[in-house]
Amino acid sequence: MEDELYKEVYQILRQTGNNKVPQRGTYTDEDVVLTYLWAVLHDRPTYWACKKSNWPIWYRRRPMPTASTMSRRLRTESVQRLMLQLEQQLQNRFSANLCRWIDAKPLPISPCSKDKQSGFGPAAGGMAKGYKLYTIADPMQGFVVWTIRPMNHPEWVVAHDLINKLNSEGYLVGDRAYDTNRLYDFASTKSVQLITPRRSKTAIGFGHKHHSSHRLRAMSFKDSPMGQALLASRNNIDRMYGQLTNLGFGLSPLPNWVRTQFRVEMWVRGKLIFYHLWRCRQRAKVG
Repeated sequence: MEDELYKEVYQILRQTGNNKVPQRGTYTDEDVVLTYLWAVLHDRPTYWACKKSNWPIWYRRRPMPTASTMSRRLRTESVQRLMLQLEQQLQNRFSANLCRWIDAKPLPISPCSKDKQSGFGPAAGGMAKGYKLYTIADPMQGFVVWTIRPMNHPEWVVAHDLINKLNSEGYLVGDRAYDTNRLYDFASTKSVQLITPRRSKTAIGFGHKHHSSHRLRAMSFKDSPMGQALLASRNNIDRMYGQLTNLGFGLSPLPNWVRTQFRVEMWVRGKLIFYHLWRCRQRAKVG
């Protein structure tokens, strides 16, 4: 499966890339991305993919960039743009759905880590140090919008940045952490109706403070059969997280060499590229 996924990524990049060598450079952006994705696919450090002995015979004829070249080129704007284009191309193979879901997944690291960019915040079952993967998921397109932030960033605050990147209207379903007036108002500016359960399970009314009209509309709508169905569908994002982390090439706990926010973002993007490609192949089998 891994070899098949990589060969397909290889073909996509060779067909869509410009194959131009930058000034004072030796390798194209496609060469750099393909080398990095080979390391991500096999859960190995970048320098591991710079050794020809770790590649199949059919690829060893090509010159390999050095570890220092990879470290420098991965941070360039052109390489970052190419990886983003590859991810979006796989997402856009399917049309957007009217209902999407929003949630966050903790990416903990060792509490003894010296990573100064990580944060200490709430995770599943307690507190942890590390980062979080904040996402908006589409049942057809996969994880359409996502970002990496330190663990201590509140989900409803980061949700503003995620919603701002949406390019289609519809319903956005989240859990109680997103039940805030400001988030309901902001979502409405993007023609998105946010739907969440009440923040407090025991609250009877809304109190005497002012509430967003969009929040009040959502509270009345969620009691309808359609509203209940939308809320029940939110569990699908947990299933998508399960697929992402349980696949052999999926997003396992962050390795020791993936530290600082930039490296975490690059690692997660590489994993999502293969995840979206796997989803495309699964849907093609279904027909």
